[in-house]
Amino acid sequence: MRNFDLSPLYRATVGFDQIADLMDRVLSTDVTQPTYPPYNIEKTADDAYRISLAVAGFADDELAVEVKENSLVVSARKAADDVARTYLHRGIATRAFERKFQLADHIRVTGASHEDGMLHIDLMREIPEALKPRRIEIANAGTVEVKAVEAKPKKKVAKH
Repeated sequence: MRNFDLSPLYRATVGFDQIADLMDRVLSTDVTQPTYPPYNIEKTADDAYRISLAVAGFADDELAVEVKENSLVVSARKAADDVARTYLHRGIATRAFERKFQLADHIRVTGASHEDGMLHIDLMREIPEALKPRRIEIANAGTVEVKAVEAKPKKKVAKH
């Protein structure tokens, strides 16, 4: 694996440290990423996304979804079985896990649902009004708009 030195990026830029940290994290992560539980990331609309994790064998109260510092953290802990079971074959993994997803700026979690062994997490990109593009009207410099104000006659006040 190649090692990249990102220190010139830190020296030459201001305010891009989040991007540099993300690149550093991606480049320094081990090649063997955890594959449990399997998941999908889909784009459901222009600014909407859904992460679906296969969490067969876990109940709602054994799953946790949290957002911490632009990271979505999904974790699960299996409650201890009261009844000791003897498995002839155990193919359904119900081991504890913690899966992290890095969220971009202005992405927020809108909901989560657990159905048919799948945990669905819905995300939405919400760009603040200050960052949205806006159209600026261009005034013609040669035309000066003058509004005339009509003078109203003063009312005479009757004196008694």
